[in-house]
Amino acid sequence: MTVETIEAPRKARAGAKGPRVPVDKFSARRVELAEAALETLAELGYARTSLREIAQNSKFTHGVFHYYFSDKIELICFCVRYYKAKCVTRYDQVVATAQTRDALMAGFLEKLGDTIRDEAPMHRLWYDLRAQSLFEDAFREDVAAIDNSLEAMIWRIASRFAELGHKKPAVSSGALYAVFDGLFQRYLLRHLSGDPQAIPTFLDEVKALLPIVA
Repeated sequence: MTVETIEAPRKARAGAKGPRVPVDKFSARRVELAEAALETLAELGYARTSLREIAQNSKFTHGVFHYYFSDKIELICFCVRYYKAKCVTRYDQVVATAQTRDALMAGFLEKLGDTIRDEAPMHRLWYDLRAQSLFEDAFREDVAAIDNSLEAMIWRIASRFAELGHKKPAVSSGALYAVFDGLFQRYLLRHLSGDPQAIPTFLDEVKALLPIVA
């Protein structure tokens, strides 16, 4: 993952401050600030978080955040792009090394369970941002790009699973992603609501679904 990957695509927003330091250092600093901001954003969500509140929960001042990000929308988009850029490579090692359908399924389910268990607040922030994109034009390009990358991630898994069974996926990548994403969001909500069976039930659903579609 590179800072160029995280920075693109990003529309130039009206009134945004241009970098007054070398581009590579500017981008690296934005990554550092995003890492500092993610915990607060994930805890409070879009509506309840301001740049000032993020600054109060980090080692950086409000002025520093405002220097590198024109507003809260730009910071949140960058943060979610940064996190999801790491997420979309989560399963690549499993896909690359699995030599049987059982091995691929086992590796996929293990990492899938881990990500809900360990990173639920970050996924919650993503769904919050995606819902806000229905109302905020400024979010839509970033949300579409992230959605496309997640769809491609799921398609890589399904395609490899089908290949190992000498098959072809039975549905389109868009349909598969819609089904998978719906299941993920449903069981993420149950997990956040304290349901101890949310994760194992979700993994059972995926284990039953994948052989049907691939």
